[in-house]
Amino acid sequence: MSLHRSPQTHQFLIERIPKVTGYEVSTWLSRLAEGPGLLRFAERVNWLRAEHNLPHSYAAALVHESDLRRRAIRA
Repeated sequence: MSLHRSPQTHQFLIERIPKVTGYEVSTWLSRLAEGPGLLRFAERVNWLRAEHNLPHSYAAALVHESDLRRRAIRA
């Protein structure tokens, strides 16, 4: 179940991730891709929260960004 946030809110969260976490978005997307292969949105968000202690909103933004980028590659 994805969250329904505005594109502006999503962009704001993505831009803040390096400052909040100390890692670039690309690093987080790599970690997500190399993670345990969970398929559902909520499972991937919960994995990032549990494994890397990310706040829910940032974990959800990263999973959403990952999904957006995967869809862009397929198109």
